[in-house]
Amino acid sequence: MNHYLRIPCAGLLALLTACSGAPATQSPPPVAPAFSEANFRAHVERLASDEFEGRAPGTEGERKTLDYIERAFRAAGLEPGIGTSFRQAVPLVEIVTHADPAMQVRGAGGSLSLDYATDMVVWTKRPVEASRVADAEFVFAGYGIVAPEYGWNDYAGLDMRGKIALVLVNDPGFATQDPALFTGRSMTYYGRWTYKFEEAVRQGAAGLFVIHETEAAAYPWEVVRNGAAKPQFDLILDDVASKRLALEGWLTDAAAQRVLALAGEDYASLKQAALDRSFKARRLGVTGSIGVRNDVRRMTSYNIVGVLPGRERPGEHFLYTAHWDHLGKLPEAPGAPDEDRIFNGASDNATGIAGLIELARVFGATQPRPERSVMFVAVTAEEYGLLGSEYFADHLPVPAANLYGGLNMDNLYMIGLTRDLTVIGYGASELDDYLRRAAAKQDRVLVAEPTPEKGFYYRSDHFNLAKQGVPMLYTKAGIDSPEKGPQYGRAWLEDYVANRYHKPSDEYDPGWDLGGVLQDLAVYYDVGRVLANEASWPNWRAGSEFRAIRDRSRSETAQR
Repeated sequence: MNHYLRIPCAGLLALLTACSGAPATQSPPPVAPAFSEANFRAHVERLASDEFEGRAPGTEGERKTLDYIERAFRAAGLEPGIGTSFRQAVPLVEIVTHADPAMQVRGAGGSLSLDYATDMVVWTKRPVEASRVADAEFVFAGYGIVAPEYGWNDYAGLDMRGKIALVLVNDPGFATQDPALFTGRSMTYYGRWTYKFEEAVRQGAAGLFVIHETEAAAYPWEVVRNGAAKPQFDLILDDVASKRLALEGWLTDAAAQRVLALAGEDYASLKQAALDRSFKARRLGVTGSIGVRNDVRRMTSYNIVGVLPGRERPGEHFLYTAHWDHLGKLPEAPGAPDEDRIFNGASDNATGIAGLIELARVFGATQPRPERSVMFVAVTAEEYGLLGSEYFADHLPVPAANLYGGLNMDNLYMIGLTRDLTVIGYGASELDDYLRRAAAKQDRVLVAEPTPEKGFYYRSDHFNLAKQGVPMLYTKAGIDSPEKGPQYGRAWLEDYVANRYHKPSDEYDPGWDLGGVLQDLAVYYDVGRVLANEASWPNWRAGSEFRAIRDRSRSETAQR
């Protein structure tokens, strides 16, 4: 078995030796060891072993995982990225919610009761014993969006204090399929349900319910219902009442229609009206009462951050990120002692951490060292709401304006060599140009994700850095196998999602074909190496929801 991806100097990375035919006046290309298949396999096999107990935050599995990654970073020659430590403490809270069995809705025309799980779900991320709204007025707030770059404000002129917002899922572009409205079928940040809760907080609302529709949400009601039944995790925040709603939740579209009908409104007509920039939120004249009780547990988890300092501009950093956590293990079921209870998370995301460690090793051995610094970040609690990366992005060890870009690895696929490379959020930033050139050295092409309406760009750890204005890449393996065609890649992905994703069966397999993973790591290295040795500052494309944040932070830095 070939345990190394060896790349000739005229090919992808010139990793092994300098090109002997280069003119004497040119600087020799960097020299680095090849990516090791044996190393990668060993990392995944160990991290995904039963010994690590599914790598859940706050467990013995976390301690073993942190020790493993820190030792690997030190061996690669990285320096601590959080002062004198590799570890960044992340304060977390776990909330188990017990909701009222029904929400009572009252208006001049009568009353109705919405049953928990069947009609609605509700929770709070405030770490309190109980949270309740009583006789709070409902407001239909369209899509719940405030987006100056699109000239859009669904809350204009309305005081939301003490009120409950009802909002549509996704964004107006998806509803119309008009590429001139937001970004058409491709979901923007404003279409994510998490954004809608964040904006409602800024508006001073007491609560918000997202109206569920399967196509616009990209998943059925059962996903919402089952997710709400699980413990909710969040960061421990100062002044949490100003940062989290008293109540968050979802309504089925059928339940929303009943509420709106009680208010004398037609759901279909309101949906149509909400597609216009001139739409104004409507007070409905009906009220809702609902509450929750909570079991609260606090803990501390950790991100691991290592840095390879640049030889000329050490204050400027390129980022590689991956999450180390997974779902832990189930309690032992009575009568089923032999049941596999450990969610080993081999693909998700021991592969991403193995890739992070291999990139650190190769960068650490690259000669000469890059001009700019390269930062490697293994974050916690991705599976519980991107919390480790949120904390990291809010407590960066260097200013966001000094991060010139980054790349996130989450769940590397074992499809084998491919002729393509899938880009989540394709076209969002100028980093695509660097990725395209690196892939072309392997005779590969970039392809956009096939389902941009599902908003996958906003569902992994790079997103929290994007919210700080940092251009971030998020890629997935391609599916077009040179030998087996694209149908093989599609079938592999369908089988993985159906039989291994977030299941105890996501385990290391010595029969994995890692050709494509090594292929992708070489591309990722090329992107970071090029950017770490040139003066450019990639930006978001015009029209991106993150462009203004980036421009502002870079401008403020230039004025200092």
